[in-house]
Amino acid sequence: MVEDTNRKEDQATEAHSVVDRRTFLHGAAAGAAALAVPGWSYARGGAAEDLGGVRAEIEKRHDEALKRLQDWIKHPSIAAENRNMNEGAQQMMELLREAGFSGITKIPTDGHPGVFATLDAGAARTVAIYYMYDVKQVDPSEWSSPPFDAALVDKPGLGKVVVGRGAVNQKGPEATLLAAFHAIRGAGRKLPVNVVFVAEGEEEIGSPHFKQVVTRPEIAAALKKCLGVYMPFASQGLGGEVTTFLGAKGVVELEMISSGEKWGRGPRKDLHSSNKARVDSPAWHLVEALATLVSPDGNDPVVEGFAAKARPLSDTDKKLIAEAARRLNEVEAKKLMGVQRWIHDVSWQESLEMLCERPTINIEGLVSGYTGVGGKTILPGRAVAKIDMRLVPDMTAAEALAALKAHLAKKGFGDIEVNMSGGYDPTTTPADSAVIRAEVGVYKQHGIDPVVMPRLAGSWPGYVFTGEPLKLPAGHFGLGHGNGAHAPDEYYLIESANPKVQGMDGAVFSHVEYLHELARI
Repeated sequence: MVEDTNRKEDQATEAHSVVDRRTFLHGAAAGAAALAVPGWSYARGGAAEDLGGVRAEIEKRHDEALKRLQDWIKHPSIAAENRNMNEGAQQMMELLREAGFSGITKIPTDGHPGVFATLDAGAARTVAIYYMYDVKQVDPSEWSSPPFDAALVDKPGLGKVVVGRGAVNQKGPEATLLAAFHAIRGAGRKLPVNVVFVAEGEEEIGSPHFKQVVTRPEIAAALKKCLGVYMPFASQGLGGEVTTFLGAKGVVELEMISSGEKWGRGPRKDLHSSNKARVDSPAWHLVEALATLVSPDGNDPVVEGFAAKARPLSDTDKKLIAEAARRLNEVEAKKLMGVQRWIHDVSWQESLEMLCERPTINIEGLVSGYTGVGGKTILPGRAVAKIDMRLVPDMTAAEALAALKAHLAKKGFGDIEVNMSGGYDPTTTPADSAVIRAEVGVYKQHGIDPVVMPRLAGSWPGYVFTGEPLKLPAGHFGLGHGNGAHAPDEYYLIESANPKVQGMDGAVFSHVEYLHELARI
């Protein structure tokens, strides 16, 4: 997410709870039946096409595909820690070579490198695919299985899962799509569409340099030939349900730093706390500044101009949400999230409307002074708040950041440093675009009637595709299930105990179907 709702942040818990994103919601006992059709014929809007050979190849290559995923998880690239980033880019490039791509290029940026490649199948249509090769940081002590061991374990009620950081966000779904390319080629078939591939290694820090990749002339020219962009995704919930989204919120991630040095008051370094009787506190100064950003209950942003351009939900949006509220389970959502009430005790439907419509200012973390065992009587010379701001259509990351800085200056907190670490604008994709119609078409082919939501409450850098100058539709697709993005014990389903929920092989085949649907829609 990068999301990532857990995509990208643990939108897998949030949008999976609310829209069951990593429990991902809605519909279908017919999924397994569709996959069990003899010959694996695939027909939609035309003559049936026999994909049985591809399916047989998927089954034959199951162990190979699983090992590819496990090996990838065992070699983490963590942008926030500058860990294995060049190695991660090289591994991404090698995975593409093995899958049949050409023109594979490491793209330098002012940060960590991107990757560009193409796969020319001689097809009439071309689709773009977005990957991230970085993962979120971990605290191994919180995991039941080491986060980079990629252990295959039995999960009661689900089946066999791979546990590891990046398992569902995003290496599991990405390895699944790579397995589809291998299976198609192994079956002696050509891809039904040409592919333009772009990847970054900074999604988990807000994609600060991804635009430098996409706007390179040769990459922008290739993308302009595409009918749309998609990101592989594990979209099924525990019951086989699916929710699909017509966009995503934008995000700004930043630090607010209060220090005695910048303020000109308080200590320049930690001081014995007895001096609080006569010395100002940078920590309290930061707390006071934070309190001015939101209403007294912490729920409504009050930064002047921050949400001035926020687009309200349309009548169509509200109808989609009303239908989602009818079909989604509020009790299950609250249980998954570990909450008892919504803000202001609003109804289930209103909570979904707020999730899609409301810009937010959230404290991710707040650190100052000593936080170890026992006490340590100090007056800290520095305090830091990590903030994320979620944006809805017509807001921009640049304007949101400017509004925050202007607000702090106006309120007397101009000394507080504001350092943006990453972020991007919201995305919107029309429901009648090819990527969305193909997505819904394949889900329905499996007997799944997906819930459609106006946007994902989490974020991914799709704005570089949906905004100027490309203006391409962008979405997520994939059967299969996983959960725990950004959380301990993140997992991706490999062998499903529930016929309604696809394991890795079924998810691989869903991508084969989706590529064919994009070719014909």
